[in-house]
Amino acid sequence: MAVVVSIVVIGLVFMPGPQTQAKQIELPRGTTLRGVTLKLDEQGLLRSAVLFRFYVRLRGHASALKAGEFNIPAGANMEAVLKILIGGEVMLHAITLAEGLTSQNIVAHLRGLDLLQGEVTVPAEGSLLPETYKVARGMSRAKLIEKMMRAQTAVIDELWPKRQDGLPLNSKQEAIILASIVERETAIAKERPLVAAVFINRLKKRMRLQSDPTIIYGLVGGQGKLGRPIRRSEIRRRTAYNTYRINGLPPTPIANPGRASIAAVLNPADSPALYFVADGTGGHVFSQTLEEHNLNVQRWRQIEKQKNR
Repeated sequence: MAVVVSIVVIGLVFMPGPQTQAKQIELPRGTTLRGVTLKLDEQGLLRSAVLFRFYVRLRGHASALKAGEFNIPAGANMEAVLKILIGGEVMLHAITLAEGLTSQNIVAHLRGLDLLQGEVTVPAEGSLLPETYKVARGMSRAKLIEKMMRAQTAVIDELWPKRQDGLPLNSKQEAIILASIVERETAIAKERPLVAAVFINRLKKRMRLQSDPTIIYGLVGGQGKLGRPIRRSEIRRRTAYNTYRINGLPPTPIANPGRASIAAVLNPADSPALYFVADGTGGHVFSQTLEEHNLNVQRWRQIEKQKNR
């Protein structure tokens, strides 16, 4: 009789599961074996909840079940389900954070994601690396912020030793500051080294950077967007971030730059350009002299007038 029962048990354990489609199951941290079994049974993943619970205890795995989200393939038997829950990969979700967001923008986005948990404070501007992160449901927001900070540190530590000679940048932090300005000035990848060259050339000649995004940051801070054109009075107003009025770099980054902008600042294009202005196509036109720049500005204003008709 014992042999017969064992054969039946083994048969049920290794018999294909009843589900005909793959299913995802979420097991919160601290879920007991009974709770795990109940969730699996509710999803139709077990032929016998009682047998599954008995089998897990028999194998000595009652305390080895992981928390997280798991993908259970169609037809998975009880042995396969158990292996997934004790050693399978937890499902990961992609969180993409765009280059040029402020730290306040990033924290606000993370606070709005239900798959994360816990409170988090806004970190220093420029200290986060914008990219796509894979996270498990239930990850703390604070841990994700720490991961983004480590990633940004790793990028600047990697690229700083490879920088061009003679750059007017005295520290990694100054490189991040300038990279954040480049990030806010253009979203076109091929333009970043050119925009970086303009600012590097200006710093070398002790010319003011005259970057509109720095004015905006001085007005709205971490909110990121002004929502209207900059007023002439604001261009004339002296603030720590108004690079029309101050020499050199602002005191902090104005956003979180991505790897490409940091690389562009540390290895800018070989260009003598000192000016750039929008060209009406989403990009910019670059020039070496003020006369050329003024002509380009006039063309841009004509384009703007035509758009507003």
